[in-house]
Amino acid sequence: MTRILIIGGGIAGAAAALAAHKADIRVTVFEAHPDSGADIGAFLTLASNGMIALAQLDAADAVAEVGFPLTSMRVTSNTGDVLAVTPIGEQTDPLRHYRCIGRAELGIALRAEAERRGIEIVHGKRLTGVDDGTVTFEDGSTATGDLVLGADGLNSTVRHHIAPTSPRYAGQRVFYGYTADAKPDHKPGRIDMIRGSGTAMGYAVSPEGETNWFCRVPETELSVEEIAAGSPDQWREALLPLVRSDATPAADIIAATTDRLMVTNAKDLPEGMPWRKGRMLLIGDAAHAASPATGQGASMALEDAVVLGKALRDLGVTAEALDAYEVLRRPRVEQNIATSARFTAGRTPSQTPPRQRPTPSQDEDLMAQLDWSRPI
Repeated sequence: MTRILIIGGGIAGAAAALAAHKADIRVTVFEAHPDSGADIGAFLTLASNGMIALAQLDAADAVAEVGFPLTSMRVTSNTGDVLAVTPIGEQTDPLRHYRCIGRAELGIALRAEAERRGIEIVHGKRLTGVDDGTVTFEDGSTATGDLVLGADGLNSTVRHHIAPTSPRYAGQRVFYGYTADAKPDHKPGRIDMIRGSGTAMGYAVSPEGETNWFCRVPETELSVEEIAAGSPDQWREALLPLVRSDATPAADIIAATTDRLMVTNAKDLPEGMPWRKGRMLLIGDAAHAASPATGQGASMALEDAVVLGKALRDLGVTAEALDAYEVLRRPRVEQNIATSARFTAGRTPSQTPPRQRPTPSQDEDLMAQLDWSRPI
């Protein structure tokens, strides 16, 4: 029986497992973390196209049980002036609303759904080598499949065996935090974007009153050692001088954030990088990571899973299937890389929408790609 080995049990890997299972292909997921504690930390916005993709995998309901919906966006300037208030995403169907959700929560929900369907997920399996369809793990064990799917993120080990390409620094540090002590102006279901004088910040307040926020800062890249040695107090004190002069809630939100404050470097991968070699294929951030300015990383990974699942269903685990997948996916995801890089360079808030931005359901080509009932 055909078997796919998925390396990485995060968002891309778990979704790809759901898609392969729906295509009646045997799949095993190998996750490096010893338990479900992978992907701790930052929250994300799951866009309507991501929720539409999940619906094709019969997983939208499971994900809608975590996080909270976002239906509008307000953009303000550093002076506090409101620049725009606009709906975001699909408005008529709750299962197509944007969602503010922790990366860990989303991963847990997808893995739980996969396990509920009988998909094998093996934890504590850190990949060390790939030889065509055979993978070797740190503990010395091996596994062999007809396709090795690298869903192991920005610093992918599988990618090293396909195209040893290092992520590029996108020019911004990204701070994330959570606090129940801040009381910023907000409305239920609204995400606020702040065009600060030296930063770009966004925040959303959960129904329980917790403020989820990020702040993008143009600055030199932090080393791995600096990030590891840093503390919430250190990051808070570094951020506050950058926002105090602005007439926005930014300083109050950051000051009220105590222990749950972290930082990462915004990075992406170059367009045109190979995704395939022999019986190996990359998906999600391992293939096409973008800086976080568009907020589309998770949604693009979910789209990947659906399109790949359809290709494998219709064409089998063949070169033709992988060709079809790449032809359909590469233009869209590389446009996202370029758009996100442009937002990052321009220091504009992520997801700042044109007033008449089309919804995913108005994009006929995308809807055809994601519709599981239609051929690839």
